[in-house]
Amino acid sequence: MTDTFDDLLSANREYAATHDVSGFDGVARAGVAVVTCMDSRIEPLAMLGLGLGDAKIFRNPGGRVTPQALEALVLGVHLLGVERILVVPHTRCAMASASQDELRRRVGESAGQDATWQRFGVVEDQLAALEDDVRTVRSHPLIPESVAIGGFLYDVDTGLLDQKA
Repeated sequence: MTDTFDDLLSANREYAATHDVSGFDGVARAGVAVVTCMDSRIEPLAMLGLGLGDAKIFRNPGGRVTPQALEALVLGVHLLGVERILVVPHTRCAMASASQDELRRRVGESAGQDATWQRFGVVEDQLAALEDDVRTVRSHPLIPESVAIGGFLYDVDTGLLDQKA
């Protein structure tokens, strides 16, 4: 073992010393699920005024509703108290500002090997993709009509959400 993770393990010990949700059942206390990007400029709970245990969060490059995101949403709705779903891509997203070829080239250069076989979920029209993702969730046979579903664009510079769908 190396000391590569020592700073993080030390921070974890400090976190665990005040960790106070032992025994929590994992239900989304605010009834919220968020599908958003993996971008580190996004704090899903904080941007919605929520705290630990309030929401289910699913993150991926571009904040897209993938089959895995749908799986999480179905489980959230039926087993974890989710009543509202927010799909939240963001401004200045690499997945919406680079082409498939460009990402493959950049990753290939970084990896020092061919990456032309790797598929990335590039988004050519972010608002159209958001509308499509919201439609996908709304039309899923295991997501009941009683669940509120909205599509929002998060501005990484202002911290504001703008409802688009």
